[in-house]
Amino acid sequence: MNEWHIRQAVRVLQAGGIIAYPTEAVWGLGCDPFNPRAVERLLAIKRRPEYKGLILAAAGEGQIEPLLAPLSAEQRQLLSETWPGPNTWLIPDPKNLIPRWVKGQHRGVAVRVSDHPVVRALTLAYGGPIVSTSANVSAAAPAKTKLKVRTYFGSDVDFVVDGELGDLKKPTTIRDLSDSRVVRS
Repeated sequence: MNEWHIRQAVRVLQAGGIIAYPTEAVWGLGCDPFNPRAVERLLAIKRRPEYKGLILAAAGEGQIEPLLAPLSAEQRQLLSETWPGPNTWLIPDPKNLIPRWVKGQHRGVAVRVSDHPVVRALTLAYGGPIVSTSANVSAAAPAKTKLKVRTYFGSDVDFVVDGELGDLKKPTTIRDLSDSRVVRS
């Protein structure tokens, strides 16, 4: 991981661009979740419908504290036991803190507090969570290399962050915090 790459990626995110970066299992695409044009562009290049929703990646619980504040002590404990790490949770968002273009058809938002060094460095430098979705066109296999990212997206991705994938074999499981039901395995 190169600090220049992180700074450049943050500049691209702040300007409304799309980045590709290594995650725990596959290459991911990211953008500013609060920039509707950036999210719309990301969904378009992936050919992913908005209703499916997107994941937010964060470096720590502090970056998503407003989402966590209404949770029960038991729910907070469950999250703390699984984060940071390769665990994505669908968290209720009764105050609609996260835009609909991120949540899709869900009432909650999918969030992962990552322990991957590049994801952590990106979100720390950015100062908040970023979109984290697999780098692939819908229904295609997620990219496992930078070359595959470029093959799928070419110049539609504004910057590719240097780094290595984590050790997971497949993207993280998503579970619903309200009942621990697996949404995606």
